Amino acid sequence: MQTFEDLSLISPLLRALDAQDYQRPTPIQQQAIPPLLAGRDVLGCAQTGTGKTAAFALPILQRLAEAPPAKARAPRALVLTPTRELAAQIDESFRDYGRHVRARHAVIFGGVNEKPQIRALERGLDILVATPGRLLDLLGRGYVDLRAVELFVLDEADRMLDMGFIHDVRKVLAALPRDRQNLLFSATMPPPIVELASSFLDNPAQIEVTPPATTVERIEQRVMFVERQNKRALLVSLLGGTDVDRALVFTRTKHGANRLATQLDKAGIQAAAIHGNKSQSARTRALDGFRSGAISVLIATDIAARGIDVDGISHVVNYELPNEPESYVHRIGRTGRAGRSGVAISLCDGTETGYLRAIERTIGQRIDVDEGHGYHAAAVVPGRPAPERTRGDATPRPNDARRPGNGRRQGSRASRGSRQRRSGSAGFR
Repeated sequence: MQTFEDLSLISPLLRALDAQDYQRPTPIQQQAIPPLLAGRDVLGCAQTGTGKTAAFALPILQRLAEAPPAKARAPRALVLTPTRELAAQIDESFRDYGRHVRARHAVIFGGVNEKPQIRALERGLDILVATPGRLLDLLGRGYVDLRAVELFVLDEADRMLDMGFIHDVRKVLAALPRDRQNLLFSATMPPPIVELASSFLDNPAQIEVTPPATTVERIEQRVMFVERQNKRALLVSLLGGTDVDRALVFTRTKHGANRLATQLDKAGIQAAAIHGNKSQSARTRALDGFRSGAISVLIATDIAARGIDVDGISHVVNYELPNEPESYVHRIGRTGRAGRSGVAISLCDGTETGYLRAIERTIGQRIDVDEGHGYHAAAVVPGRPAPERTRGDATPRPNDARRPGNGRRQGSRASRGSRQRRSGSAGFR
């Protein structure tokens, strides 16, 4: 099996990985790190929990370490990501992986005091991790200078689309230098993401670790049919099980998350809610409590969940099924991470059977029905024809006819090559 040494990573990074007890690269790391180190653009399609952050953080740190600037204050690498939690976790990854490399990094996002972020920018840094809103705000006011960016990462592109950030992403792209290296990661590849990728990726290395909208094999998936009025009682029963160490519960609305957290607390189950209407300090407290074990149940909406990267989540419970089947994949991907097993349970009432059929068609498999609970509602069970997954109709593959590189390019190969020669670092843009 391949090791991190086989990927030609420098010794300071290998020491940091060893300290994190990372022994072998994941498939996305094996496929993304070499072309990134070679200076190529990369288009990566990989579901959550596959090790995407290290796949781009390690090459960025190595490239910056091998070609340090004589004097620089503006960021040379920009990572754009949709949520505050995800931005904070990516910044922490740069800290962990780069502990033996001289690379200054900072994270900026909304919902918190901007003054510490502005001070970090003014002191100067090499790597900037940001969410679109705060980045464009500080950019418009002159606190951010993107003219020195040599490597740009757009992470969780499909979630950017879901959250309405695509126009903001295009504004950021317009502010970047034309001559740079680019990477786009997305768990799914809907047509708008394919079009966006085509607009700025130059002949990218295309990586598809797992097909779009597939689920992690180690996750045991079950559906429980239940009358809507019995859902809460069933959830309390499930969460009281001895096999539930740490559970992530999903609702469709922010109000529903708040209400359910209150109801679980009254039932004697320590729970907290996390969603976009919560202050950043409240979201941080909830996540810290969940990580430490002080809170055993975290209730989240889909948007907030993209930033939840917590080890040891034994169960994911869909208290309400998502109305977008792709969200199901993202939800259950919070368990079964890093080679571990996990359990995903969906509570389905009579109004959600259409959502269940859409999910099964998307993932290409039928989810096992669990009738072994005291709230089973036989009347809810729908007719369930065998799922027929038509992959490619709703989620084009990265090698679609409109593949990136056929559209407008940011800078020419000649200009890139001349810059590489001037910098003295082959492949470094």
